Amino acid sequence: MRFSSIRRALSALCLLLGLSAAFTFCRAGLDSNLFIEPGKQFILGGGQPGAFKVVARNVGKVPVEFKERPRGGGIFGRATLQPGQTATLRYLAGSSAVLLNPSAQTANVRLHVTGDTKLSMTYEPNGQL
Repeated sequence: MRFSSIRRALSALCLLLGLSAAFTFCRAGLDSNLFIEPGKQFILGGGQPGAFKVVARNVGKVPVEFKERPRGGGIFGRATLQPGQTATLRYLAGSSAVLLNPSAQTANVRLHVTGDTKLSMTYEPNGQL
């Protein structure tokens, strides 16, 4: 009888640990409370082997433009988030996410990034390709 109780408790503990690990794995990624100065753009990624996904929420007072700079060159628009808006954007392997602040005020965006999270991060003046 005692062995059966220990076995059930051990099974329950293993199940709990497994579910906890699965939740942690699903939630893995990086979180950022990003500030972008006026006339600047923030570059996330570029040249990485895997794709990544960005869940973004504009928590600032000015719109933020999201663009994609593919590995082969060029740039194209993805979305413009107005204050309070949220979007989920997927970027291809090797691409960069370009977040532009065209306003005269500092922009504030919260990001949750999953997928390939070994990404470079830098700021540059708006308009650079």
